[in-house]
Amino acid sequence: MDFSVVAVAREDDSPVDEPPRIAALADRLGYREVWVGEGPTWDAFVLATAIGAATRRVALTAGPVPVSVRDAYTIARGAAGTAAVTGGRAVGVAIGTASKRVVEGVHRRPRTRPAAALEESAAALRHLLHAVPGEPVTPGSPFRRRLAPPGGPLTVAAFGDRAIGIAAAHADRMLLDLVTPEQVRVLRGKLDAAADKAGRTPPRLAAWLPAAVDPSPEAVRQVLGSIAGYLTVPGYSDMVRAAGFGEAVDLAASGADRRTLVEALPPEAASAVGLVGGLETIQARIDAYAEAGLDEIALVPATEGDPGGERTLTALAD
Repeated sequence: MDFSVVAVAREDDSPVDEPPRIAALADRLGYREVWVGEGPTWDAFVLATAIGAATRRVALTAGPVPVSVRDAYTIARGAAGTAAVTGGRAVGVAIGTASKRVVEGVHRRPRTRPAAALEESAAALRHLLHAVPGEPVTPGSPFRRRLAPPGGPLTVAAFGDRAIGIAAAHADRMLLDLVTPEQVRVLRGKLDAAADKAGRTPPRLAAWLPAAVDPSPEAVRQVLGSIAGYLTVPGYSDMVRAAGFGEAVDLAASGADRRTLVEALPPEAASAVGLVGGLETIQARIDAYAEAGLDEIALVPATEGDPGGERTLTALAD
């Protein structure tokens, strides 16, 4: 099992200057990669560039970036630019369809044909992320590539069958989020079958998982808050319902606010879709995820009562 660290994941109430501290700690502890998510607060490439400038060796992955908001060339240019100004640091990109509330609610862009947009972007990025200086920046363009390729992997965030097929056909890695080991097993099977159909070696399978070693009540509540924010998002809500917390999903569908939803989620929901508890408990969960077919756990550290996630990241690095 490989481990990486998510410096910024979902939009929440954590301090806006916290992601660079998490990334610096991950770099110091020897984690190989830091993910820099994109949301209403942070532009993934801006933050990844700042993190790259402040760390020594950790690889970077920007995203998932919503494909309905940025075209493939803009994504590839952002990754190449980040790599260039951080001394040739390996920079990968993750893409996804994002939710309607992000694409339409934040960016005011139509979220039409999201699966088709994901497939178009993934296919284009397979080439664009490896284009070398001197090549046209896009096929047929009079402008020539001047920056070296960013050197990192292409990751596709996927839950549904269409997205899984896209990841299998084009990606180096497929990303899940907030999943149980049982759900990993099902999705691993779908990914392997889709890759076989596409005639490719299956991409690596990674998952963003909340992590909190010996958590305080505040840390558990923080993890529950991250779950609550996705109870109305198609795909995520299905995952939470399948994990046994359908009552909270129904409550969210009725229009309940985030605070009410956090109160409705039992503490065990935090450990159902992540690594939460004592080290012995967490090791058993890691083994379960590995046995289910997960290749990589991207740790999303809880920071309430554990600034920067230092206790959690230090314990799991060891």
